[in-house]
Amino acid sequence: MEMRHDLRLEQKQKLIMTPKLQQAIKLLQVPVLELQMILKQELLVNPLLEETEDIEEESAEEAKQETTGEDDGEFKASEEQIDWDRYLKDGFEMGQRSSGEQEELEEFQDRVPVAGFTLAEHLMSQLRLATDSEEERHIGEFVIGSLDPNGFLSISAEEIARLISADVEKVSKVIALVKTFDPPGVGAAGLAECLLIQLEQAGRADSLAATLVREHLEDLLVRRYPEIARKTKRTVKEIQTAAEEVARLDPRPGARFACEEPRYIVPDLVVELVDQGYVVQLNDRNVPRLRINRAYKDILTSARAANKEEHDYVIDKLNAARWLIKTIDQRRRTMIKVMEAILEVQRDFFEKGVEHLRPLTLQQIAEIVGMHESTVSRVTSGKYVQTPRGVFELKYFFSTGLRTEDGDVASSKQIKERIRILIGSEDRNKPLSDQEIGDTLKRDGFFVARRTVAKYRDELGIFSARMRKQY
Repeated sequence: MEMRHDLRLEQKQKLIMTPKLQQAIKLLQVPVLELQMILKQELLVNPLLEETEDIEEESAEEAKQETTGEDDGEFKASEEQIDWDRYLKDGFEMGQRSSGEQEELEEFQDRVPVAGFTLAEHLMSQLRLATDSEEERHIGEFVIGSLDPNGFLSISAEEIARLISADVEKVSKVIALVKTFDPPGVGAAGLAECLLIQLEQAGRADSLAATLVREHLEDLLVRRYPEIARKTKRTVKEIQTAAEEVARLDPRPGARFACEEPRYIVPDLVVELVDQGYVVQLNDRNVPRLRINRAYKDILTSARAANKEEHDYVIDKLNAARWLIKTIDQRRRTMIKVMEAILEVQRDFFEKGVEHLRPLTLQQIAEIVGMHESTVSRVTSGKYVQTPRGVFELKYFFSTGLRTEDGDVASSKQIKERIRILIGSEDRNKPLSDQEIGDTLKRDGFFVARRTVAKYRDELGIFSARMRKQY
């Protein structure tokens, strides 16, 4: 086999993810709260950036140059290629926000609530009032610490006694004491005991509801009311009334003390109805408005005021600042452009409601705005819009479609809303089956299979017809 060396030239296209391009992609996909934190961090690390609240106007020529995408590539670290006076004269304004508007915004901002008691803290405060015995308090502290997030005690008294070297009878006494604490049902070994404790504290220990929990809980959970009625020699109506009483009890008494941080939704975009038309705005009032720090103008414009090292440092930071400001401005225009395209397609939704939501894909919006599908995906992921019909995630406006009788395509969300309305108006004594719902939709012009109805009903969190039946 002959071996030889060969030298050839090839030309290939290759996307290089530079740090600046990575930063631009990151800023595009982050929501407004995270963007606010990122920009505040940039203000700390880049001395050429400063936050401003002043209202300054740019000339038409400057605005045109800023929006035409000039210098889209890497910025040159050469002073001759940058008009320093123009960039340092008025700065880079990213919007207008007066001090009055800021005060008005702060006045209506939600106050973060003070963290409440945890379940353990709530029970310990009751334990200290319930007993003076140090031994019982020690046992009670271990018992309370052994409760799961739902308030159940999954460990036996014998096991607790062995772990802390205590008397089993005293441990059982403390467990019984904990079961009398608020919230009712805490300290129970399981669901049945939890419900019985609540009924006992309500004076209903001898009621039919308590009998159902003690003897027929499995049938009760799946609503086999006729079967329970036959076994208990009661009417189905009596069983259903008792079951409704059980349903009002709390199956997870400890869950209300879960220490989860409240999740606040801050819309990134706002759609408002103005003069019979819709206007899209970016909700960036709390985002820092950036401009170049004028204090460095002398360093760049006067050769006597800076040596080469200082001059190169300032140029590097200035290029980074220019890129960041340009990226933020591009982000604003991209988000508004995408939302305007969504508004154009889904105008019937904004005017008439969810039943008129049209099927929409990322590719359709990408074609309308002239961008790549991945860019639209980054813009819509994790972001919310405030509309006259409420606050929605941008992904809400995208859904698959189903064929209709007239050859059109209906959104899956439109079908779900129709199913919800049909079930909401049904006769509770004769609830609609999935097949009946599918037949009704077909008469309305929607071709939906029974299994699709069942799937959409499950996604809506609605029980089957047997579980919804009232006697």
